[in-house]
Amino acid sequence: MKKSALQYSITLILCLCIGATIPVLLGSSSIHNSQSAPNHNGTYIVSPPTIPEELEFDNQKIDLRRYDRHERIDRELMAFMFMHSSTLQLIKKANRFFPIVEPILKENGIPDDFKYLMAIESNLNVTSRSPAGAAGLWQIMPQTARELGLEVNDQIDERYNIEKSTRAACKYLKKAYNKYGDWMLVAASYNAGQARISSLLDKQQVDEAMDLFMVEETSRYMFRILAVKEIFKSPAKFGFHLKKEHLYAPLQYTTQTVTTTLPDLVQYAKSKGITYAQLRDANQWIRGYTLPNKSGRTYIVRIPTNESMHYKAKHIKPHNRNWVID
Repeated sequence: MKKSALQYSITLILCLCIGATIPVLLGSSSIHNSQSAPNHNGTYIVSPPTIPEELEFDNQKIDLRRYDRHERIDRELMAFMFMHSSTLQLIKKANRFFPIVEPILKENGIPDDFKYLMAIESNLNVTSRSPAGAAGLWQIMPQTARELGLEVNDQIDERYNIEKSTRAACKYLKKAYNKYGDWMLVAASYNAGQARISSLLDKQQVDEAMDLFMVEETSRYMFRILAVKEIFKSPAKFGFHLKKEHLYAPLQYTTQTVTTTLPDLVQYAKSKGITYAQLRDANQWIRGYTLPNKSGRTYIVRIPTNESMHYKAKHIKPHNRNWVID
């Protein structure tokens, strides 16, 4: 039976209020792992995801048949499924940032799956800063950053430099793996700290991170990594239907090597044919209007190309074909 215009309007308002996605509103029959689907009487059935018996993290099988693990991954998958805007943004931004991060992880012997840790740490927001002071894509604390070789002060904060912060994170992860010999424990320690994880392992006398009784944040942390990885494998399976033009394209830059102080970044930007705002957006690690350099360090300043600053849908290429529908 056809719905009246009034019925459609009411259904649209209700679905927007509860967070239903647009494909659902149109009665799409292509939703596989749920979200929502229209019933014959005009109401909507909201369904949870189907939970697999196991998932993998760096080729390590995680058995999810035990009730507690099943329910914990179920919670995180539902959270990502129904926080539509956040999950869509993750997929869009991953198309820009994963191509930068993946080669650095590989170069440093860090499992590729740790890009999902980065994703949940910052929601792939380069400018992200926590109330505690952790910053950047990898959410590194100031003192930890300095210990890992990053420069952090009022004018320069390399936690916002994607390449440098990723290499710093790799140093931390490798050190943790040398201690634990288990990548899931390494992931847990990234959230809780190595001292805390070591203490819990000793007190509770278990070997696996999944078997530790921890504060809720860290307990959820590991399952959030697994959940976002599962969704990234096939977003459409979870109701996220993106086309390639929805993704954010990687930006292109020319680079300038700087070994002296730049006293006026506004004028420097204008001399390169861009605005100060565009300079800062391309170089988030610059934190002020000057770039002091009394010690003669070498900085690489990126200048966005005019072509890459303009949106061209037909030129966008998906980093992973599974992220988009034809």
